[in-house]
Amino acid sequence: MKIEYSTSITTGRKLNLIPFFESETDVTFQNIQLSKTVFSGKKDSSYVTEFEGNIFIFIGLGKDPDYKTIKTIFRRVAAKQADYFETELQLVIPDRFSSANIEAAVSGLILGTYKLGHYKKDKKSHPINSEDFILEISTSKDVSKEVTRAVKIANAQLETFHLVDLPPNKITPAYLADWASQTGKNYGFEVTIVDSKQAKILGLEAFLSVGKGSANDSQFIIMDYQPTESKKHIGLVGKGITFDTGGLNIKTAGMVHMKCDMAGGAAVLGAMQLIADLELPYRVTAIVPACENSVDALSFLPSDVIGSYSGNSIEIIDTDAEGRLVLADGLSYLIKNYHPETVIDIATLTGSSVATLGNECGALFTNNDVLSKQLQQSGDAIGERLWPLPLWDAYKSDIDSEIADVKNYSGKPVAGAISAAKFLEFFTNNHASWAHLDVAGVTFIDDEFAKTKHASAFGVHLITNFIENQ
Repeated sequence: MKIEYSTSITTGRKLNLIPFFESETDVTFQNIQLSKTVFSGKKDSSYVTEFEGNIFIFIGLGKDPDYKTIKTIFRRVAAKQADYFETELQLVIPDRFSSANIEAAVSGLILGTYKLGHYKKDKKSHPINSEDFILEISTSKDVSKEVTRAVKIANAQLETFHLVDLPPNKITPAYLADWASQTGKNYGFEVTIVDSKQAKILGLEAFLSVGKGSANDSQFIIMDYQPTESKKHIGLVGKGITFDTGGLNIKTAGMVHMKCDMAGGAAVLGAMQLIADLELPYRVTAIVPACENSVDALSFLPSDVIGSYSGNSIEIIDTDAEGRLVLADGLSYLIKNYHPETVIDIATLTGSSVATLGNECGALFTNNDVLSKQLQQSGDAIGERLWPLPLWDAYKSDIDSEIADVKNYSGKPVAGAISAAKFLEFFTNNHASWAHLDVAGVTFIDDEFAKTKHASAFGVHLITNFIENQ
């Protein structure tokens, strides 16, 4: 895709997108006039007309649309009106559009090119993805910075879509490690891959236990982005379970969707690409412990007592509570060896968080009020919302073990997301600025853009926006 800019609105492009805020009067554009009974700019409305051989799509935004609304509207246009896209497009930017509005619109258009049919024999690429496709931005002001930024955000989210949506025989721990290494080379951050033999030497026992039953070697992925001058050091950990059978506590329902159990790790990988691509002036160190929770004679057992990088022992109550085990070693390793000022982990950790919050937002756990507000505000601004749940010490007894230092599952049918968060907190060494994001309900979703569940890339923009606002 080639991007061009013009300060005057033309009618020479074959396809023209004309966004309008809701108005009480008739809509007029160039020599085209639409009665308000036909089109008034109401949210989610559109009107297609032809004038002098060119197609015009009038897009209704409503009265005061937020970031997510605009992004979704433009994604819908690119996805649902793809037949109108050929070789060129003029996007008219209203004077009222803010920088955030422009960013949302352009990134939405690019996300609308994504389709799930990766392995279909007759798969066709969206015209926007062609190198020769021309996107002309028509506006009275210089918006090149906003457009460039929007493209980078969309590209990182598209990469995350692929990582989560592609099948588990493709997205293995080794694939994630290779992806991270190549992306580090392309965007300028260091990547270290620790395989299972090295992990054994380092003492990453909790991480290793989860992958013992898999033919795919576990990979402990460490990424470090270090700009010349950094304002702050942020640490990230993302759960990278490339497929989760539940282990010997095998899942009895929903296993077909468990390729998405690495969506937290994918969000961290996508965020690292975006952070480096935007050249943010913050050091960011990220860890994605990647492994497959499978079943064979070597699988770890319920009632096993295993070690961990922190030196603490863990009683295994349920092998399907595996994500917190790899995160525990990831958090311990990150905090001990890199000393970041703020630490955030993100994971598709519990069905309990989905039962509590549904598919509207992720669960946020932290004892740091400032960090909690910053994360919520960063998410609200872009439509990736978080809601806090308690980390009170009253829940600590849920992870007390008679035989080990801690157990990995409470065994109770209540407060599952909270007890999982308390387990992770145990391995943070009382870090003063740590937050856990349980995003099980928002990273693999049902919506209008596919007939089956698919990736949302939740967390990529949220994490980046949070870091930018430090």
